[in-house]
Amino acid sequence: MWCRVCGAEDQAGDLIASLRAAEGMWVEWRRMERTGLRHAQEGILPVYERTRQFRAYSSWMVPGLVQTEGYTRAVLRAYQQRRGLPDDVEDAVAVRMARRRLLRRGGRIASFVIEESVLTTGFGGPEVMAGQLAHLAEVTRWPAVSLGIIPARITDRGPAGVAEDFWIFDSELVTSELISGYLSITQSREIAMYAQMFARFTELAIYGSHARTLISSIAGARGCSPHAP
Repeated sequence: MWCRVCGAEDQAGDLIASLRAAEGMWVEWRRMERTGLRHAQEGILPVYERTRQFRAYSSWMVPGLVQTEGYTRAVLRAYQQRRGLPDDVEDAVAVRMARRRLLRRGGRIASFVIEESVLTTGFGGPEVMAGQLAHLAEVTRWPAVSLGIIPARITDRGPAGVAEDFWIFDSELVTSELISGYLSITQSREIAMYAQMFARFTELAIYGSHARTLISSIAGARGCSPHAP
């Protein structure tokens, strides 16, 4: 009706499509997790299954695909308690672990960039963190996975300041978990902005043996004895 009044009926279809896209961009956690964490984890599994290139940046938590089971359990338990959800943590952990195996299947590549602070933000206690740090050191050797760490000592980050955590699935979708809900971005222009920022982060990060040395030093400072998860 608005388009008819404005003499722009030919734009009605595009406006309706844009409205639907905007409505689907944001989902509150209380709506997404109303039946528990397992349902929410299963709901996004198809996105992971069809993706061939993963890119993820994190400033405070280890990305899900390279988490150990103990770390995942601690993270999901924290979510369950904070949001007052039904206790289906173990079922949700099982879904997460099944999803993690996608990285070891052929035809997929992944690039992760994390801030050094991720290595010092504890979940699950010293033993869990020791296992997680050891696992990250192992991940740096995986042929189809790139794991970079942005050192805290950098004095000039230029335009690549610390940002919200985000995932890029192929070049089709960007997601970000915020305090109150889950954000999904599908517009090409915005996805390109995230891809550009991710490329800047990769330029700041250290990789391979340098990353393993940093992981080892942090594990030592924490009094951890890294072991395989």
